[in-house]
Amino acid sequence: MNIVQITPGAGAMYCGNCFRDNALVAELRKLGHNAVMVPLYLPLTLDEADQSAGTPLFYNGINVYLDQQSALFRKAPRWLRKTLGHPKLLRWAATRAAKTRAQDVGELTISMLRGEQGNQVAELESLIVWLRTQPRPDVICLSNALLVGMVRRLKEEFRCPIVCTLQGEDTFLDSLPEAVRPMAWGLISERCRDVDLFIAPSHYFAELMTRRLELNEGRVQVIYNGIRLDGFSPAHSPPSPPVLGFFARMCREKGLDTLVDAFVILKQRNRVKNLELHVGGSLGPADDAFVAEQKKKLAPFEGAYEFSPNVDLATKQSFYRSLTVMSVPALYGEAFGLYVIEALACGVPVVQPAVAAFPELIDATGGGVLCQPASAESLADAAEPLLADAIQARSMGIAARQVVQSDFTAEAMAKQFITAITNRTPAAQKVHA
Repeated sequence: MNIVQITPGAGAMYCGNCFRDNALVAELRKLGHNAVMVPLYLPLTLDEADQSAGTPLFYNGINVYLDQQSALFRKAPRWLRKTLGHPKLLRWAATRAAKTRAQDVGELTISMLRGEQGNQVAELESLIVWLRTQPRPDVICLSNALLVGMVRRLKEEFRCPIVCTLQGEDTFLDSLPEAVRPMAWGLISERCRDVDLFIAPSHYFAELMTRRLELNEGRVQVIYNGIRLDGFSPAHSPPSPPVLGFFARMCREKGLDTLVDAFVILKQRNRVKNLELHVGGSLGPADDAFVAEQKKKLAPFEGAYEFSPNVDLATKQSFYRSLTVMSVPALYGEAFGLYVIEALACGVPVVQPAVAAFPELIDATGGGVLCQPASAESLADAAEPLLADAIQARSMGIAARQVVQSDFTAEAMAKQFITAITNRTPAAQKVHA
């Protein structure tokens, strides 16, 4: 089957959607499918081999921005658009993108959702011209629903099913300026009618987006995100002294400040002797000041904490193995939380807020305990017994790892993806047969 996966890049920032799509494409190729990964906006930043390598980048961030700002630029010749997609310029743009907030891109979001009627139509046509040079797609998969503006033209041109994965769009859309937010939700709901199948990473998010996008029941299939297990393995023995960890984007939205406050509470109680805090994950310019604030809170515990920003895959896996317990107490409605599965794959149990997809993941794996959302005290209470009993923590983590090995792998995700699109999209059914 010829499958086109269209994925926006996050520039210098790590992105869970990018990791998922990259792993999916790699596994689809292993299963014998011709899968092409097309990057948009900015280059993908990954910690595994880039499956989009050799594929041109479309909708480059500079052109998209200038299309929005200048009617004159919308008539720019192709050579100029291509020049502005030079890797050096995009690397520069990536540093600017790290500071971009949803509040600043309201009109641009509306334009992108309008697709062939929006200001970026030249970029859409450029993508279509290139896709014509490739094997005709049997299925086109969009990484998220913010890309549904291009669906009508893609279906008109290639007459194939369009699949759209869902993850986190609600948080972005709800952060748009109030003046454009209702319009954005209305447009995305309208354009989603053209999509043949939606795939959500959790039942929580499937139900939420079915309601918010006003989708007919049954149009959303749940397929849990999966990881490649190579290198994800438990430590030979529990860490000593015990370590409370965090691995995600180092920002307020992911609850890093709540985690730091919980660590301070645990140190003040002093019932878990010699407790350490390890913080890892993505750190960009927009979050530098916030992280500096957290380090000030930790100043009294010099030597008992460490920060490991922007690490590679091997270092990330080693980081997980250094932990007794991990927690990412995200403040928003996390659609999945890939870091939970990564920690469990290393035999490390988690403590997560009892909201969004977290109860579902912990119920499915048995790999952790729940706490009250946005409560450092509750998080400390939930984590303390596991931190104080390394044997119990390790036993919980190892048992959960067995579930991850069967149900949360990239291979399982890819096989379920193929089953979903062949069962739910008639055109793909014929190809698979």
